[in-house]
Amino acid sequence: MNKKYKFDFNFFNSFQDMCFLVSGDGNILALNKAACEALNVTAGDIDGYNFFKFIEPSYINKTKTAFSNTVKNDKIGGNFSKLNFKEKIFDITLSFIPYLFAETKLYFILARDITGEKLRETELMRFYSVAENTVNPLQIADPKGRMVYVNQAFVNSSGFSKEELIGKNPNIFSSGKHSRKFWMKMWNTINSGKVWVGEVENKKKNGDPSYTQLLISPILDNEGKIYGFFGIHRDLTEKKLLEKQLIHTQKMESIGTLAAGVAHEVGNPLASISALVQVVQRSTSDEFAKEKLELIKKQVTRISKIIRDLVDFSRPSNYELQLTDINQSIVEAIEIIKVGAKAKDIIFNVDLNKKIPLLPLISDQIQQIFVNILLNAVDAIAEYNDTQIQHMISVKSNINEENVIIKFTDTGGGIPEESLNKVFEPFFTTKKEGKGTGLGLWVSYGIVKSFQGDIKVESELKKGTTFTIILPIQP
Repeated sequence: MNKKYKFDFNFFNSFQDMCFLVSGDGNILALNKAACEALNVTAGDIDGYNFFKFIEPSYINKTKTAFSNTVKNDKIGGNFSKLNFKEKIFDITLSFIPYLFAETKLYFILARDITGEKLRETELMRFYSVAENTVNPLQIADPKGRMVYVNQAFVNSSGFSKEELIGKNPNIFSSGKHSRKFWMKMWNTINSGKVWVGEVENKKKNGDPSYTQLLISPILDNEGKIYGFFGIHRDLTEKKLLEKQLIHTQKMESIGTLAAGVAHEVGNPLASISALVQVVQRSTSDEFAKEKLELIKKQVTRISKIIRDLVDFSRPSNYELQLTDINQSIVEAIEIIKVGAKAKDIIFNVDLNKKIPLLPLISDQIQQIFVNILLNAVDAIAEYNDTQIQHMISVKSNINEENVIIKFTDTGGGIPEESLNKVFEPFFTTKKEGKGTGLGLWVSYGIVKSFQGDIKVESELKKGTTFTIILPIQP
């Protein structure tokens, strides 16, 4: 079967790629129909043209080197290059093929136009860059729902690596909070070629909840068949937490209203009890009875003060600076905290410097800070619940030349080191779900800063935590 066949160069007119026949120095001897159409010339128009005159200047040296290697080694070669003729530029791949014709060494050049491919590649890279750098988590899944692509934002929000996600079904994020009917409705919608939008609660790798608004759009081919799904998430976690905080705020407002009502309804009976006690005290000579009546009188006074403190604490701030007794605010905050059931077994060790001057502050706001910190201390001790140590909260105020320093130290379980730099961030909390909003310390931080002060935290696991508030004497 060693038959030899001879072809006229017109044979290459049926090729879709550009074909050139050139000499060893690159002069064009012939070109096919596809080359003439692409360059908008006739064969006669380029008589005496050197092929390298078509090459974009920045690619000439590289292309000449590749061609020279083919000439020198008598082996097929090639490279990526650009054609530039009459201000029309093509992205091309070149193949250089040695060809012996009548004992004359010629070279066949196959030039494949990949301009469209490069354009699509560029567009793909642009979209890829946008997808990778957008703040919204994105995912692409195949028709069976298995993930084939996730962007970096998706990795960051889920806590999984790309390797852990690719090929997996999104049900690995399932929180179990949505019914089978919910997901069936979603699949029926997207399998019918329609876009589905809904709010979902997923679960991160570490078990934390993740709230997002999810949009899933089918990806259709030219025939309208589904060959994948595109999903984009919008984080609703902050929105959900704000909703919880709004509910909590409304609850506190209700408690304030209730406290005011309690003060009114309970105040009169307490006043009557106090008056009756005083009458009985004056009418009896029994020392034992007088002693017990005095004890009753003190407890009535204490109840009245607790109610007044609750009403004062829940009353909206007037935001007016006034000279405030820091020590008195600390004492009142401690009295409020002592009422709670969690604090009944906690010893409060209070050491206040009486030389601290009055400071220009918003009194109810500074008291709010103290209550927030003390509440956290009580919760930390209650959650740690180590029966081997004495449950204690130490409060100390002091003064130097420029500042007043207040320290709150508890004997709770402490804060992990990796969480210390987050405690003043909004919505960050180390408490269990439903036990805290993560806003108390953030609000406290903002208030202290508004007074030109500072707040710091130190903690050691199983040892306890110390919050230090620094307030300038003359802000």
